[in-house]
Amino acid sequence: MNDKLRIDLDEAPTGGDGQPDPARPMVADQSRDPDAHDHPHGWGANLFGARTELIFAGLAGLTLLTGFLLAVFADTPRWVEMACYAAAFFFGAFFTLQEAVASIREKRFEIDTLMLVAAIGAAAIGDVAEGAFLLFLFSIGHALEGYAMGRARRAIEALAELAPPTALVRRDRTGEAVEVPVEQLRIGDIVVVRPNQRIAADGFVVTGTSSVDQAAVTGESVPVDKRPVASAAAAARNPERVGADSRVYAGTINGAGAIEIQVTRLAADSTLSRVVRLVSEAQVDTSSTQRFADRFPRIFVPAVLGLVVALLLTPLVLDESFTEALYRALAVLVAASPCALAIATPSAVLSGVARAARVGILVKGGAALEALGRIDAVAFDKTGTLTQGRPQLSDVIAAAGVDEDELVAAAVAVEAHSDHPLARAIVRDGTARLPQPAPRASGVREVIGRGVLGEVDGRTVRIGKIAMFLDDGIEPPAQITAAAAALESDGRTVMVVRAGQHWLGVLGVMDLARPEAGPVLARLAALGVAHSVMLSGDNQRVADAVAAQIGIDEARGDLMPEDKVSAVTALRQRFGRVAMVGDGVNDAPALAIADVGIAMGAAGSGVALETADVALMADDLTALPFAVRIGRACNRIIAQNLWASLGIVAVLIPATILGLGIGPAVLIHEGSTLIVVANALRLLALRDRP
Repeated sequence: MNDKLRIDLDEAPTGGDGQPDPARPMVADQSRDPDAHDHPHGWGANLFGARTELIFAGLAGLTLLTGFLLAVFADTPRWVEMACYAAAFFFGAFFTLQEAVASIREKRFEIDTLMLVAAIGAAAIGDVAEGAFLLFLFSIGHALEGYAMGRARRAIEALAELAPPTALVRRDRTGEAVEVPVEQLRIGDIVVVRPNQRIAADGFVVTGTSSVDQAAVTGESVPVDKRPVASAAAAARNPERVGADSRVYAGTINGAGAIEIQVTRLAADSTLSRVVRLVSEAQVDTSSTQRFADRFPRIFVPAVLGLVVALLLTPLVLDESFTEALYRALAVLVAASPCALAIATPSAVLSGVARAARVGILVKGGAALEALGRIDAVAFDKTGTLTQGRPQLSDVIAAAGVDEDELVAAAVAVEAHSDHPLARAIVRDGTARLPQPAPRASGVREVIGRGVLGEVDGRTVRIGKIAMFLDDGIEPPAQITAAAAALESDGRTVMVVRAGQHWLGVLGVMDLARPEAGPVLARLAALGVAHSVMLSGDNQRVADAVAAQIGIDEARGDLMPEDKVSAVTALRQRFGRVAMVGDGVNDAPALAIADVGIAMGAAGSGVALETADVALMADDLTALPFAVRIGRACNRIIAQNLWASLGIVAVLIPATILGLGIGPAVLIHEGSTLIVVANALRLLALRDRP
């Protein structure tokens, strides 16, 4: 059978110089028949449309059956029967002959050639009907294999058809929206997206609110609420930092609200186009199992040919005719063809990649998928992977006799004038806590490395580290000191608040662990991932606090990027195959050294899409166990397919030597190939287990 099972997307559009045109997206041909497959048939391939091969196989079977019925039940001239068998030969060999010739021209000796030689040999010794039967079964198996494999390819090719062909754009001063092809969109264009329409480009929301179904790109099962950015100018300067609640992707579906988005990527560079291109190239990166399957015929085929020659010489030592020896040799030739072996690995890999893509997991090829299914340990970056990726106001401890709202209001009033990440966390989360807006502060100034102070309602409010107060000769009371020490021991960044002569209390800020992190680690352990470790640039106390929250096996803090590489290397020596999960940018060295690099939230990062072996398109840690499960299931199916294909060959060769005919050998041979493909397609129906 054909072993060139790459995903057959149309080539990228080209410009006038014949080079890929960056202004046009890479999409699949929407006119393609869903039953088409990628065998290089040459002449006559579309004589009856995309089902031509299947029709020819059917005609081969019809003429073969006609000849058989005439021979058994009708008193017709011999030449009529032979004409029917000749027609069966013609239809059955039509595409097989073309592929055999193409293989020989490329100096390759493949299954098509073996089958054609066996059929011609059977006809030469008078078994014309059996030769026609061989070609019929081979051609029908070939056609059905292509149809079955097309199901896996179509699951991926469908991604390319999600983006709409046109978009409504506001460009002129009148503000009227005009429809333009998506390839003519420019960065900065304002695109109008009506309710229930597909979004035409990557960008951010500038007007309107809605919910967007992002399942096609990120795999998220529920629509995500979207709102306008606070500043379109700031978002345009740094689109990579736009929040997930304002970012949108080409090919996703708008909900009930009308929105306007500003384009940040050309059609050819959109997240959807990148995914389609990367998945279409996935088969280039072959796994070790596939390399074995590719090398095996180099030794096996010459050995089979030597056996066939030896069988042809048996009349010299046994009491049998040359015709009998030739028939047996041809039967062995059919039985020994490693067709199912050639299809075993790529069919499973293609199905696994397609299944992962459906839920927003991008796997770059067979090697990555196979390695993902074999990991023994996993290393996680902390910030943004196991934690939520931003500081949050986690603790509010008011001093005796002070209301929490008074403490928070004073802190928010002063910190509103600072652009420090911790200040932004206090303002954001503190404002949400308050029943009414915080008062305004004046005269705010920073004490570098210590804190900030300002005037609120006639009192000087100081907020910062205890050291800031000690430097001014102010000794905090024991209650404040004890509360600060307790929060610091739990990994919090602590700020003490004082208004005038009164201590208001203590605030704790921390990048909190994701609530799903603990269950994800438990599921990974259940899948057989023996060890998990968190790698962080934060101090060891903070790393230990997060580790205690989520139950990870080991936490290592105070790590530079090169230290993370050393940590991953040490894990490989201790446990075997290691996956590294990070953001795909800051953790690039560790991702590269690991057996599998897994990027989180890759839909928003072009760098992550390009660098990682596996990309979780949504910022969703819960997809990781399912990705590992797909890899493990794929490896099991590959092993099943390899053992089945090799086992069939091991049984059929002795059976044909001992007298099994060509017809039964072909039937078993082709049946095993279809069983292997059907087994691989089970991956498309694999379901996640919560």
